[in-house]
Amino acid sequence: MEIENTVAVVTGAGGGIGGAIARALAARGARVVVTDLDEASVAVTAADIEKAGGSARALAGDAASQEHIEAVIAAAAEAFGPVDLYVANAGIGGRGGIDATDADWERAIDINLMGHVRAARLLVPDWVERGRGYFLSTASAAGLLTQLGSATYSVTKHAAVGFAEWLSASYGDRGVRVSCLCPMGVDTKLLRPEAMPDDPNGDLMQRAVETAGEVLTVEEVAEVVLAAIDDERFLILPHPEVLEMYRRKGADYDRWLRGMRRFQASLLS
Repeated sequence: MEIENTVAVVTGAGGGIGGAIARALAARGARVVVTDLDEASVAVTAADIEKAGGSARALAGDAASQEHIEAVIAAAAEAFGPVDLYVANAGIGGRGGIDATDADWERAIDINLMGHVRAARLLVPDWVERGRGYFLSTASAAGLLTQLGSATYSVTKHAAVGFAEWLSASYGDRGVRVSCLCPMGVDTKLLRPEAMPDDPNGDLMQRAVETAGEVLTVEEVAEVVLAAIDDERFLILPHPEVLEMYRRKGADYDRWLRGMRRFQASLLS
């Protein structure tokens, strides 16, 4: 896809990976609508893009909400034209183990998966009719491997990867391009919140991610993302070593699970 002159929506763009992707897209000539629950933060992202000479609009709201997704798509169309690229980046961590409540599961599923499904439901029919469109799903290396310390995060990120795979298999020959972003550690508030709760699962989750590989900056991730869009590559791995981990998992599941148990034990010792 040629990024210049496209109309893009980026969710979870008040900071972190979403904010960096939005800025990088705008720097390449895309007109961007950014959205986030945090109204002040997403306004800063849009203002930064405008100050740098780009075109942006901000609309605060819940990226999992059908009504908000409809409003964002309408705002993009009014300001710039039909959406060409949708970056479903908004997500939550969730540090629940087996004790995670039904409400914890419902919230994680709604944001980490159903926000993607609802956006695709609204956009894909028009993209098929136009013969072009691009859906970029932010999942996680946890969606290919697993996430120690968080059942809700691991399972919903697996689901996000699965939905992106299905979307590409079902519509890839009809003009719809799909990419799935699966990083390990990235220096964001999701990994390093301002106030860490006193939660053993949260501590395990953070230590597992920071120990597994290099923690990248959001700008480094955004650079990899734009290169993947240029190539229309499905799997985006800012940490290339994830591919080898994934291969080892598939080659011998039992051995991989034993290794994960040893890794967890080392973090808890």
